[in-house]
Amino acid sequence: MNFKNLIYVSAISLLLLNCSGDSDEVTPPTPTPTPATITYNNTVKNIMSGNCTSCHGTPTTNGAPVSFTTFSQVKTDVDKIITRINSTTNPMPPSGLMGQSNRDLIQKWKDDGLLEN
Repeated sequence: MNFKNLIYVSAISLLLLNCSGDSDEVTPPTPTPTPATITYNNTVKNIMSGNCTSCHGTPTTNGAPVSFTTFSQVKTDVDKIITRINSTTNPMPPSGLMGQSNRDLIQKWKDDGLLEN
């Protein structure tokens, strides 16, 4: 009878140890969700505000030739904006290229039809 109890206790102990929370597996971070539809109001406006409007505001400063504070202003010059934000020799912002994800979002916005809302 003692041998039988020892087997049960050992089996239960092994099960409990196997079910412990310690694991060598690493859960990858959850990526930041990207809106399914990129619009000026839900994405591009914030990118422009965070990276461009300190100079391309109303009024413009630091020699910026145009303002990028409205949908129509950004839409009108989107090709110039994309060229400059991807330029390694003459980047905008002048401090250096903004993050690739922001540049990709602006390109996707253009590719998807320059939606406002």
